[in-house]
Amino acid sequence: MKFPTATLASALLLTGVLAGVPVAANADGPKLSHVTTVGVHNTYETSAYDYLARSLDAGTSLIELDVWPDVITHEWKVSHGNPLGNDNNCVAANSADQLYSGGRNKNLEYCLDDIRIWLAAHPGHSPVTLKLEMKTGFSDNFGLGPDELDATFRAHLGGAAFRPADLLGTYSTLDEAARADHWPSLDSLRGKVITEIIPGTVEEGNPTDTLKTDVEYARYLRSLAASGRVGEANIFPTVHGAAPGDPRAKYPDAALRPWFVVFDGDAKAWVTQTDPGWYDANHYYLVMTDAQNVSPPIDGHTPTVEQANRRVAELAKRHASVVTADWTGLTTVLPQVLPRG
Repeated sequence: MKFPTATLASALLLTGVLAGVPVAANADGPKLSHVTTVGVHNTYETSAYDYLARSLDAGTSLIELDVWPDVITHEWKVSHGNPLGNDNNCVAANSADQLYSGGRNKNLEYCLDDIRIWLAAHPGHSPVTLKLEMKTGFSDNFGLGPDELDATFRAHLGGAAFRPADLLGTYSTLDEAARADHWPSLDSLRGKVITEIIPGTVEEGNPTDTLKTDVEYARYLRSLAASGRVGEANIFPTVHGAAPGDPRAKYPDAALRPWFVVFDGDAKAWVTQTDPGWYDANHYYLVMTDAQNVSPPIDGHTPTVEQANRRVAELAKRHASVVTADWTGLTTVLPQVLPRG
């Protein structure tokens, strides 16, 4: 019998060996914090996949959505450059057989539905990282803030979400839980979605925006934890950009820093300007983007399988949790799960 690549990779991982490399494992297999997976940049664009579900079919472990708060219609729009309209490959599906037909260009809730429905149809699938880039940030004063976004997630992703509370357990902060390696096993996370949220390019370039997405969501998360409602949060606030030392030092409120355990930024910057081993040693979740630009650079869209495999293996050794590029068609590369470090 011929097994799909993703299934075979998962089976090998659970036995403790992948591509001839031993993997540290416990009774339930390796923890999420001990492996490296592969994702695709801007998976929502029709130039990447005709339907969002195709990205999951291809084996990606990371889906990216660019989100705009539309203060006129009170909707979360998904597009690269249109703040008032949708431009994406999400559809209004109610079942798995509807994921590849019908009109596209839907709001965020439909993208979440598509992911949930696809995962329900593939219950053994390894966990998926969902990356939200909030292009202009939140608009909480117009009723589009972190609490409204979480309500959308609860309604449309539901029990498929791996929440901050699931990592937190009985620990006081996410940092404490991560450093204790309280992450669950990869096997127990099958069918789950880990959502990270980063400030968007428009927001980061706006000098009048004094409350960025990362800080706003982290404050909201901390407030929920203080009031005993941390289970309402569905998303992990994320430090965006590589920096020497602990990049959380950029936050003036030191008490906010322990609520960041997910980091996202350019792979070349991580490996040339920082010590990625520090993230691995503390069991933080590290997303390395634009993997093709690490020296020597390779094609960002269609490298050879050998080139892409080498790059993924290199960045796994450099302690990435997720490696991303625009390798949409490399269906033997995307499903890989490698030992981290």
